Order: sequence, then structure tokens, then C-alpha cells
Amino acid sequence: MNIKIILYLITIPITLWTLLSLNIENFFKKGHINQIKVFYILLLFSISYLVVNFFYDFYIVTKIY
Repeated sequence: MNIKIILYLITIPITLWTLLSLNIENFFKKGHINQIKVFYILLLFSISYLVVNFFYDFYIVTKIY
């Protein structure tokens, strides 16, 4: 199995768990629930992408041939 897929499967739940602890609703207008959900999803995948690429690059650089 590809190492990036494994990293995504690990980081997405951790990132979601972390994001749910934030109170981002205060930055949005009242009643805009769908926009808040879309923002959470985009933020979730953005942070997960950055974390996975960081760990993957770190893995590649430190890999002993």
C-alpha cells in the first residue's frame, strides 16, 4: 500500500478531531451553516495535505538507500 494513503488515513481523523475543538462559528454570520461545513471540509483537507506532504518528504529525505 502506498505510504501517502496510509498517512492520509492517519492524519484526516486527527485533523478532524482537532478542528472540531475550535469554535469557528463565531467568525461567520448566523444561519450560514452550509458555508461553515464547507469551510471545515476545505480546512480539513488543506491541513491534512500539508501534514502528509511534510511527513512524506521527511520520510523520503531520511530514507537510507
